[in-house]
Amino acid sequence: MPAVRPAAVAGIFYPGDALPLRRQVGECLAGAHDTVEAERPPKLLIVPHAGYVYSGAVAAHAYALLAPWRERISRVVLLGPAHRSAVRALAAPAAEAFDTPLGRIALDLPALALLQDLPQVVRDDRPHAFEHSLEVQLPFLQTLLGGTFDLVPLLVGHAGPAEVAQVLTRLWGGDETLIVVSSDLSHYLPHAQAQLRDRATVDRILAFDATLDPEDACGALAINGALQAAHAHGLLPRLLDLRNSGDTAGDRRRVVGYTAIAFESTAP
Repeated sequence: MPAVRPAAVAGIFYPGDALPLRRQVGECLAGAHDTVEAERPPKLLIVPHAGYVYSGAVAAHAYALLAPWRERISRVVLLGPAHRSAVRALAAPAAEAFDTPLGRIALDLPALALLQDLPQVVRDDRPHAFEHSLEVQLPFLQTLLGGTFDLVPLLVGHAGPAEVAQVLTRLWGGDETLIVVSSDLSHYLPHAQAQLRDRATVDRILAFDATLDPEDACGALAINGALQAAHAHGLLPRLLDLRNSGDTAGDRRRVVGYTAIAFESTAP
């Protein structure tokens, strides 16, 4: 039997049973609209990772872009910050599959093997065991892509942009490979202050400024590396949504910022 990472935050960040989970993801996606007709799937997405009641509607604006590409995307490289464990650079799990209430997702073991010689990547299940930043993305991916994709989950700790970019470049592939970076923006500022701070951060992302710090975005170190790789590959960013928990869940005294951004290829 393969080693499996069980769902750790089902019933906390999102519904713990399949039927209400499918319903909530569907409701989030129903509110997402995109009028741009693309000839190729997005290559890289930045999405938030709070509970679905807070950030699900924002994340859905990015994930809705995947609907036409269900048959083309077969691998997802998923990066996010390690909130609960110290990680020197990047941590890949030793497990062979991840579970959610919607089913089991196989890890792309050959892709993980491609990273074995990189000193910044370790195989360690411990940082992944209770981490939510990657897990909350999985039901959206399962809903849009079905069971046809393999997963490369990587937690980013104290990694420089070049270390992250090297990993992404090695896994870049073609249209079959989607890269997803999981990150919220500012934390616990008043609503108006957060709007200004997050708009400035997003403008820096759109300008490929790979010098973000964790006060700008909790996934800043993953974003910085992704920006370096995206710029090197000629991708163009497109802002899809920018809100905060005061917009989505009501309390504007202390909010968390969220954005959805797609990076798309200009090549035919």
